[in-house]
Amino acid sequence: MGPFVPDNYDFLSRRCMWVNGPIVIGAGPSGLAVAASLKERGVPYVILERSDCIASLWQKRTYDRLKLHLPKQFCQLPGLPFPESYPEYPCKKQFIDYLESYVKHFEISPKFNQSVQSARYDEISNLWRVKTVGKNHEEIEYIGKWLVVATGENAESVVPEMDGLGSFGSQITHVCDYKSGEAYRGKKVLVVGCGNSGMEVCLDLCDNEAFPSMVVRDSVHVLPREVYGKSMFELAVFLMKWLPLWLVDKIMLVLAWLVLGNIENYGLKRPSVGPLELKNTHGRTPVLDYGALSKIKSGEIEVVPAVKRFLPGGVEFADGRVDDFDAVVMATGYRSNVPYWLQGGTDFFSKNGLPKAQFPNSWKGKSGLYAVGFTKRGLAGASADAIKVAKDLGKAWKEETKQAKRLVSCHRRCISQIY
Repeated sequence: MGPFVPDNYDFLSRRCMWVNGPIVIGAGPSGLAVAASLKERGVPYVILERSDCIASLWQKRTYDRLKLHLPKQFCQLPGLPFPESYPEYPCKKQFIDYLESYVKHFEISPKFNQSVQSARYDEISNLWRVKTVGKNHEEIEYIGKWLVVATGENAESVVPEMDGLGSFGSQITHVCDYKSGEAYRGKKVLVVGCGNSGMEVCLDLCDNEAFPSMVVRDSVHVLPREVYGKSMFELAVFLMKWLPLWLVDKIMLVLAWLVLGNIENYGLKRPSVGPLELKNTHGRTPVLDYGALSKIKSGEIEVVPAVKRFLPGGVEFADGRVDDFDAVVMATGYRSNVPYWLQGGTDFFSKNGLPKAQFPNSWKGKSGLYAVGFTKRGLAGASADAIKVAKDLGKAWKEETKQAKRLVSCHRRCISQIY
C-alpha cells in the first residue's frame, strides 16, 4: 500500500490535503527509512521534501571524496542491505546510488519542492497542520493525525560569529559548499574545525597540492579507522556486549596509542573523558583517521590554535601569532532547523532542535509527534528509530482504521432503521 491522499479542496487561498496516515518531513536517509518501514506495515503516508531530490545533503552539500566513515553493515537502511559488490566503506556516489535503489525498491514517492513553513498541532481538531510553500510559491496545508520529523541533526550549516570575519576579504566557504581541493591548488587554506570533515578536507587539500592549516580549538579524540585490518567501530560494538563502557574506552585509547602514537605531540589534546562516553553524553563524535594524521606528523597539515580575530587576508590566533591565508573553509558543523518551523513542540524538542529525551527514548513525543534521525548515532541510530516509529504507528493506524469502520457501520445501521 503506497501513500494515499484524498482529493484536495480549497480553503481560503490555500489548498488543503487530508493525509490518511503520518506526515513525514524530510526525504533524507531518516525519512526514507521511515517510509520503507511504514510501507512494509501497510501504513499510508506522505513524505515532504524541501529540495528537488532525495538526500539533498549527500547529493548537493558534500565534498567529492566523501566516504562512509563506518563499515557498510552499520549504515544500511531497514529492509535492504548494500550490494555485496560494494566496498566496506562506500563512497558518496555508491551511497547515493544505494538510496536511489532503496526508493525504487520500496516505491517511495516524496513530494519534492515542499518547503515546510510551519507545523502545529491543533488542539481543537486533534490534528497536525503542516503548511508548505512550493517551487512556484503555491501554498498547501497538509492535515493528518501523526507527524514524523525526519529532517535530522544536519539540516542547516553553522558558521559561528567570529571577530573580523567579514573583513577577511578573500574566499570563505562552509564545508557544505566545498567540493574538491582542486580549486585551492597552490593556496594557503585555513580550515576552521578539527572533526571528521575538517580532517578530511585537510587531507584532500594536501592531495591537491594546497597548504592547509587546521584550527584545533578544543580537545579531540582521534582514533584509527581500522586496527590491523579490523574496523575500530566494529570492535567497539563487539566489546560493548561483554564489557562496561569505561573499560571499552580504555581499550580503544590503548589501541589508538599503539597505532597512532601520542597525538598530543602534534598539538592534538585528548579529552579527559573517553571517546564512547563523550559520544553518549555530549554527542561529540571521535575522528576516525585514515591518513590525515600522517600529514600532520609530516608537517603537510599545520595545527594552529583558536582564532582570535580575522584580518584583511589574514588571521590572528589565540597565541598572538598572525599569518596570511588565501582562503578559509569553515568545517564548523551543522544544526537542526526544527525550531524554525515546528510550533508547540517545545515539550519534546529543546531550543537546539534536538529531542530532550536521551537515546533510546528520543523517538516519540505526545499528540502523535515522532522524531527520527536525532540520536547522534548516525545511520544506524536513524534506522533503529525508524523501525520503532513505524511499528508504533502501525498499531495506531490500524486502531484508527477499525474505529472508522465501526463508525461507518454504526451510521449505516442508523440510516437503515430510519428508512
